[in-house]
Amino acid sequence: MSTLLPQYRGYDSLMNVRDHTVTKGLSARTPAGLPSEIDHYIDGRMVASTTGERFVNIEPVSNREYSSVAAGTSEDVDCAVRAAGRAFEGGSWSTLPIKERANVLRRIAQAIRDREDEIVTCETFDTGIPVTQVKGQAARAAENFDFFASLIVALHEDAFSVDTRQLNYVLRKPIGVAGLITPWNTPFMLETWKLAPALASGCSVVLKPAEWTPLSASLLPAIMEEAGVSPGVFNVVHGIGEIAGASLVAHHAVPLISFTGETITGRNIMRSSADHLKGLSMELGGKSPCIVFSDADIEAAVDSALFGAFSLNGERCTASSRVLVETSVYDAFVSELAQRAKRVVVGLPEDPATELGALVHPDHYGRVVGYVTTGIEEGAELVAGGSRPSHLSSGNFLEATVFANVAPTMRIFQEEIFGPVMCVTPFSTEDQAVTLANGTKFGLAAYIWTNDIRRAHRLASRMDAGMTWINSHNVRDLRTPFGGLKASGVGQEGGERSIDFYTSRRAVHVALEALHVARFGL
Repeated sequence: MSTLLPQYRGYDSLMNVRDHTVTKGLSARTPAGLPSEIDHYIDGRMVASTTGERFVNIEPVSNREYSSVAAGTSEDVDCAVRAAGRAFEGGSWSTLPIKERANVLRRIAQAIRDREDEIVTCETFDTGIPVTQVKGQAARAAENFDFFASLIVALHEDAFSVDTRQLNYVLRKPIGVAGLITPWNTPFMLETWKLAPALASGCSVVLKPAEWTPLSASLLPAIMEEAGVSPGVFNVVHGIGEIAGASLVAHHAVPLISFTGETITGRNIMRSSADHLKGLSMELGGKSPCIVFSDADIEAAVDSALFGAFSLNGERCTASSRVLVETSVYDAFVSELAQRAKRVVVGLPEDPATELGALVHPDHYGRVVGYVTTGIEEGAELVAGGSRPSHLSSGNFLEATVFANVAPTMRIFQEEIFGPVMCVTPFSTEDQAVTLANGTKFGLAAYIWTNDIRRAHRLASRMDAGMTWINSHNVRDLRTPFGGLKASGVGQEGGERSIDFYTSRRAVHVALEALHVARFGL
């Protein structure tokens, strides 16, 4: 008989979850055909865990249980890895001609578009992100596959001639079974961001989705089958990160791990991967600055700061959660931010009018609310939000929250909150702005607002950030590097860099004429 495991470590039992978060009279709209059970997908088949154990999944509007999920163990991970290994060695995917592989990727993209409404509905229900914002993520998911389909067809290998004596060229080969561990924020899009280049490269994959948001990943098996992906090439193992995720990282037959998540987990993955010298690509935490100078387009900067901090419920790695404003416009800027934040519409995720939905999980909600309390205790000035909206008596809802006069020593300035909480800090000089911007352990993204183009370029080169946007919000170009510095990650993906990660390059040197070789031992 199957057993139910707790959904997360923050409470001792399922009863505590019910007691703490039960909602009366408020509920997200339940999607039609919602599965009551979500299982693994291994070697082309849906399967339960070998132990029969399961954990409950809850939706964030009412925190009610809506499904049970197979709780993956090391045995389940091993089954998936072995299936992926057999598929890789069999060559049905790894040696498939590139144009044929690209055609399959395009069929995956089309299958995603055909299911867009279903994906959007499931993602909105499972994550609490407003439906209008989820639609953009679903479109990006399809684009990921189209992009890498085109990239691998156009990709070429290097060749070098050494005078007339020698020709040197490079072979690119898929490395093997790739372990993909994805987060709970925008899960479907981020799953495809890893799946598309891994499959494009010819790797077989084992995907471990986040345990808080498994619903949209359960749609992927049908999409892969419809597109013609061979059994064993794509596998999904659900489960708790400390068990299923850790087993995938530690598995000797998985040479690659691509992980997106928090920095502490990233450090643990590095330690576990060391024994097998695994290849790692990790996009970790962020505490990204948004620097606003007095000569900027202030209205556009306000728009960008608010969108960067509060879109996707503030649960985004590149959120502009620290807004640094030149003193001459600081008071007016803070006043405008506060007034606008107070008007941010907090509501049910499926309502098109909602701008800020429900945070993903009561455990996370408690953590974010705890940071609001910390900010007040540290002496920051709360100028907007900080409480549950009065019209939403329960569930994981928090007003758009703005703290002003935040000192760089405060925890809310230094630590990633990953929720709808913005910190605003004044600066006087360009050098002070740079010091504040770089004054955390993170280095993922930065945003600079100024109409002085020389200053913009100067500051961009001084940012401790993997990505910097000038007079822009987070607009992605899939060809460019994506990744962070310092505690924000290891390696970069995007464009050819993603293919580089999932492939090995092997140099071949061919003599074209007789070469003189020193003759030893005569």
